[in-house]
Amino acid sequence: MTPPSSFCLLLLRALGIFALGHFTKGQNNTLIFTKGNTIRNCNCPVDIRDCDYSLANLMCSCKSVLPSAMEQTSYHGHLTIWFTDISTLGHVLKFTLVQDLKLSLCGSSTFPTKYLPICGLQRLHINTEARRPSREQSLLIHSRREGSPMHKGWQTCVCISFLDVALFNRDSSLKSYSIDNISSLTSDFPDFSYFKISPMPNNRSYVVTVIY
Repeated sequence: MTPPSSFCLLLLRALGIFALGHFTKGQNNTLIFTKGNTIRNCNCPVDIRDCDYSLANLMCSCKSVLPSAMEQTSYHGHLTIWFTDISTLGHVLKFTLVQDLKLSLCGSSTFPTKYLPICGLQRLHINTEARRPSREQSLLIHSRREGSPMHKGWQTCVCISFLDVALFNRDSSLKSYSIDNISSLTSDFPDFSYFKISPMPNNRSYVVTVIY
């Protein structure tokens, strides 16, 4: 008996996941993956195994987008990003408004210390399995605070997280610390050039979290 081709196996996997999707209600899963200079923005009925590009293209509704179109964007529900380099990840994440985020490294690069700003982040998941086998880590940043608007648009963000991408080089657990009641971002954080490039109002109280 002739063994099934790789395409048939892929199709069987896709049908199995599609069937599972019929039993999953209320899903709002956005998947963004970067490969080379290409950014694909996908809406998926169920979670796709990390870094399985072929299955993502088969199962999800995907479109290619320009890096400039990813800036200052809002996501409702869960957002997953597969990435191989920090440059493209920076275009996708910079001042993005997202509450539940998963980052999966799909390469073997080593990254220097660099901080990426994210607005409104409540929970972070990371996976470096493509680089070396390891368990997925998660971190609860903070629950939604009263008076912290989560409307569309990065200008409304009062909770800002800075993610140190060098954490993908280490096996240590995710850590974070938060500072409340920051009234002047440019003066209290002079080393963060993002506030100079994209100035934010100083007439409100911010919560700044550093993730490392």
